[in-house]
Amino acid sequence: MKRIWIDFKERPWWRKIIDILLVLFALAGFAIIGAWAFYQLGFTKNKGTIDKNYRYMMSVSEMKDLKGATLTQEQLDEIQFSQYARLAAYARFYPINARLILHASKYCDDPTMVDRMMRASMMYAGDNPDFTAFSQKLESLISSQPVAQNPHLIPWMNTVEWEALREAIAKDSALLNEAGRLTGVEPRMIAACLIGEQIRLFNSNRETFKKYLGPVKVLSVQSQFSYGVNGIKDHTAQAVESHLKDPSSEYYMGRRYEHLLDFETENHADERYKRLVDYRNHLYSYIYTGCILHQTMLQWKRAGYDISDRPDILFTLFNVGFSQSHPNPEPQCGGSHINVSGHTYTFGAIGFDFYYSGELADVFPYWKEHFISGDAPSFSAQEIADIQDNMSDCSRPQRGSEYIKKDEEDWPAAWKPHHDNDDEVTFTPAMAY
Repeated sequence: MKRIWIDFKERPWWRKIIDILLVLFALAGFAIIGAWAFYQLGFTKNKGTIDKNYRYMMSVSEMKDLKGATLTQEQLDEIQFSQYARLAAYARFYPINARLILHASKYCDDPTMVDRMMRASMMYAGDNPDFTAFSQKLESLISSQPVAQNPHLIPWMNTVEWEALREAIAKDSALLNEAGRLTGVEPRMIAACLIGEQIRLFNSNRETFKKYLGPVKVLSVQSQFSYGVNGIKDHTAQAVESHLKDPSSEYYMGRRYEHLLDFETENHADERYKRLVDYRNHLYSYIYTGCILHQTMLQWKRAGYDISDRPDILFTLFNVGFSQSHPNPEPQCGGSHINVSGHTYTFGAIGFDFYYSGELADVFPYWKEHFISGDAPSFSAQEIADIQDNMSDCSRPQRGSEYIKKDEEDWPAAWKPHHDNDDEVTFTPAMAY
């Protein structure tokens, strides 16, 4: 070793550098070969262990799966109610986890997923006697009360008229939602006004309902005095059109909506009548309704009274008209009296009942804000033309025909109800009040 050191010292400097580099390369090679051999022999492998909770995890995964099972809606509802009761107990002890599970359950179609999520997270809670006792007490309290076989709590929703009307309205959901988009009004509010008017019509002439409207589940279209499925009077429709164009009006909805009801012809009276008395397409009836709700809300808001979150008042004002809309600090729900199966309701109450009932929430969901401001750019000419194209060419009764008194057998054929297809019936004055 000493001799090697002496020889190294006697070498020229450039040779010393080469020798050092050779030694370093040799050491690096040995290191790489050693690491490769260490890996190949399996010294770096982590064999892992079996989780101590594996049996618990397995039991969670093997909980009875009801996804795809043939269950009635009532059975599914009962399962969910029971789960929410357990989740309510869970929230008293683990609120963060309970909120996460509740939110996640909205996006899951597996009836047992709430139970699985709760059971999975409880793995970290261990045996919590307080939670167990509270949960058992709550479940015992709920199970001790048998499920009542009561009808719908809202009496008029137990009627055959409502069963037929609900289906008819669902058929028009696309038009109602489109009208909501166009007028900046929550479609559910427009639908509530429709329901109030249709329930009134269905019960005004029950024989007509039983013979024509009920079996085919369609909406009644008015062509006398008030027009369309929502019973809008001609002078009210004219006022709506005027308010749209007048920025100084207390009812002005904003520049976005100024051209919403522009006419295609110079004969506005005739075109307005055709818009509203359209048996095949009710979009314009819904647009006028949305505008009335929006304009009335703005009238009150500009007077210092915000009723945008008072659907009962808005429905009442829709029913009584602009002339009776007087902003004040104590508005009251009311309107026309409607008798349904021996119970008397007001128009505003019928709309209020539907709005908060949860009925048809899948097609008319609740908006966070009930009205959309009209400050956005106005609709383009093409968008207005697309709206105008919705007016169908169905036959309509002659204006003023409501003043002609004839027996049913003397009515012209064009006035009598007739089937256009399997799903729709056209109603002329014979069916329109």
